Amino acid sequence: MQVRIIAVGKIKERFLSDGIAITEIAEERRGVHASGSQEQQAKEKEGERILAALPEGTYVIALDILGTELSSEGLAARLREMQMAGTASVTVIIGGDLGLSGAVLARARLRLSLSPMTFTHQMARLILLEQLYRACRINSGEPYHK
Repeated sequence: MQVRIIAVGKIKERFLSDGIAITEIAEERRGVHASGSQEQQAKEKEGERILAALPEGTYVIALDILGTELSSEGLAARLREMQMAGTASVTVIIGGDLGLSGAVLARARLRLSLSPMTFTHQMARLILLEQLYRACRINSGEPYHK
């Protein structure tokens, strides 16, 4: 099973970008004092770019603070179930500072919350990658730190 990550925005810190290989979608430009409708338009445009970047037939997971919280073992089990069901491609989406558009959330088959805490988008990428790595180790029967 192939897992991809699509994220809005660029990693600015080199120490993070060195350890993260992710398809990056450009953030929509908006003024510092953008109105609510301008922010909504920006989110919709980012969503269009995200949807255009999705491989056909991929199982979409959207990171969403209101989504389902899973333990490391729970994420591993979910990925194992997908693999056993014949899922060949999974794409995890990380939105920008405005979140994800309704169209992207509607396309997601799973909305996943990393935590009720707030992380920078750069850290969310790193945490997600670590959890995917941990899930792979769990599923292959290798030891991992608890």
